[in-house]
Amino acid sequence: MAEQEIRDQIVALLPRLRRFAMSLTGNLSDADDLVQDTVERALKNLHRWQRGTRLDSWMYRIAQNLWIDTVRSSRARPTTGVEALEARHVFDGAGAVDAKLTLADTCRALGELPEEQRAVVALVLIEGVPYREAAQILRVPIGTVTSRLARAREALRARVFGADAEMPETGL
Repeated sequence: MAEQEIRDQIVALLPRLRRFAMSLTGNLSDADDLVQDTVERALKNLHRWQRGTRLDSWMYRIAQNLWIDTVRSSRARPTTGVEALEARHVFDGAGAVDAKLTLADTCRALGELPEEQRAVVALVLIEGVPYREAAQILRVPIGTVTSRLARAREALRARVFGADAEMPETGL
């Protein structure tokens, strides 16, 4: 695959990478900075990408590692804003207000999750990355992905719908 083809694939990944970055950082400005840093690092290290492997997984891993470095250096706990999930949904009809309030509550609850759970939710539930691939991106066993996701779903359910509520069919 020619270098220009790889660069074109990176450009095509930008919307997904931006959503993932938004899930990690909690605000659009930091997400855009993270995407820019991720693309810069990827282009600088393009020779390290193994042809035949998934470019998107490699890019997610770079973004995750850069974000971990940023959090460690600043010691600031990030939160997740409404913009991350709003970018994926368009609301129309009578349920728009309720859906928007639930989305806002979900985003707020997502921001309260530990970073490890937030990253798994962003990859698996928001981006649709398979569990095995998420485990590779995060460099953890697949069982860790499964347990983090289960704990995250339970925490989101409790925070958004109440401790005794059943999880509605929303994909979470």
